[in-house]
Order: sequence, then C-alpha cells, then structure tokens
Amino acid sequence: MSTRIAFLKGHGTENDFVIVPDPENVIDLPPAAVAALCDRRAGIGGDGLLHVVRSAAHPEARAMAADAEWFMDYRNGDGSVAEMCGNGVRVFARYLQRAGHVAEGDITVATRGGVKTVHLAKNGDVTVGMGRALLPEAQVTVAVGERSWPARNVNMGNPHAVAFVDDLADAGDLYAPPSFTPASVYPDGVNVEFVVDRGPGHVALRVHERGSGETRSCGTGACAVAVAAARRDGADPAVSGTPATYTVDVPGGRLVITERADGEIEMTGPAVIVAEGEIDADWLAGSLS
Repeated sequence: MSTRIAFLKGHGTENDFVIVPDPENVIDLPPAAVAALCDRRAGIGGDGLLHVVRSAAHPEARAMAADAEWFMDYRNGDGSVAEMCGNGVRVFARYLQRAGHVAEGDITVATRGGVKTVHLAKNGDVTVGMGRALLPEAQVTVAVGERSWPARNVNMGNPHAVAFVDDLADAGDLYAPPSFTPASVYPDGVNVEFVVDRGPGHVALRVHERGSGETRSCGTGACAVAVAAARRDGADPAVSGTPATYTVDVPGGRLVITERADGEIEMTGPAVIVAEGEIDADWLAGSLS
C-alpha cells in the first residue's frame, strides 16, 4: 500500500460521505478505520463511507459482476456495514461519472441490497431505482423520552420505522437512538423517521440512522416515508395502477419519490462532489492502535 490513499468528499442533500476509490479491493478498512475517517473533529467527517470497488474484486459482489461493474461497499459512520444507502448511491454514481468510469444516462451499481439502476441526468439530478418496499405486518411503537407513537414498518433493503407526528421537534435531539417495541422486530436496529405533513403529496422528515445518529438526509428513509404516507392516504399504485409521487423535505434539501404501478420506487435528487485529497496511511494505521 502507498503511504497516501486517495479520497473524495461528497453529499446528497447534505447526507455526506467519505469516498475511498479502491477498484481492486486492496485497502483494508476495518470498522475502527472507517469510524476514524468519518469523525468530524479528528478525521475527514461524514455520515458514512463509500468504498468504491469493482464488483469482481469483492467477495460480496462477485455474483453481481455481470450486471454491475462497480460495487458500493457502504459503511455507516461508526464503521458498521449497511445494506443500502439511497443518497450514497447517488453520490457514488456522481463519483463514477467524475472519474470517467461512466457517462450521462443509465448505469447500474451493485449494493448489498441488490443491483440498483441509476440515471445521471443532464441537469445534474440523479435518479435511483430503489426497488420495491416491503411492508411487514408487525405492529411497532417508537418512543423518545416519555412520548411514543405508532410506526409503520417499512423495509427498503434496510429496516425503517416511520412515525407521523404533530411537530418535528417532538423527536427531541435524536442524539440517542429512539427506542422501539417489540425489540424482536428489528434485531439489528432500525432507522427511525419522524414525519409531518406540508401539503398534499408533500411531507417533511427528521431521521435517526442506525450507526450514524441524526443525519441531514436519508434516501431509503425518504422512500420509506413516501410509501408509508401513500398507504396512510389510501394510495397503493399496485392496486390503482396510478403512480404515487411525494415531495419529501429533509433537513439538507428536497427529494422526489415516485412509487410506480409495478411497485418500483424511484428517488430523484442532487449529488455533489465537494473535495478530493489524500489520506495519510500512517495516520490511518495509527487510528487502529
């Protein structure tokens, strides 16, 4: 390994990421190293890390290599592995375009949540095919302090609990994960969204992402919220044959979510690369001691 490691920094609606290009999967990134890189005071800072690897070079992605050349090896800010990150996929695609690996138009990206189709538009927006939502029947309650709310259980390749509240301030500071019951519903933790209405087909959210805390945006969370809002409002595109589109305001910006009649969900929003540089490998090694 060289003494310096290339990195970039990017964000999608202010959900920000450290990007580490590593096509042949030769850089060791244990959880402690990822956490150090994502540390906002002692490291580069980010809600998570996008490890950019060719699918054929990663044991978790080799089976997808025929369908997607590149694998998004996504890690949460605490170093834990995550199945999927919607904002992360958009930023990942923007990096591939910047690096000259892909051009405008449709591309595919392998993730632990499956192969995702991404469209890089001329206007700078990025649309991601997020797959279908699963709506487990389990009844869930989330709580912050002494207050609790019923929540809709939505799985977007990762688990979400969506609670509709009167005011986004009801969620408190979200420094600590909201509690949930029953514990058996989410054995590996859950992303919790608190949602208010802004108008017809228009909602706003705050989110606590497992492993990262409150973030400025969550792509899979916005999708989960749009699906939960649609069902609450009596809309099911699979039944009506009519797509349902929701504008979802997040603290870092705005996303547009469409659930099609075939159940596929599309998310559209910005993705920006803001900086690039080099990580000192000695510092990174020291973070593990």
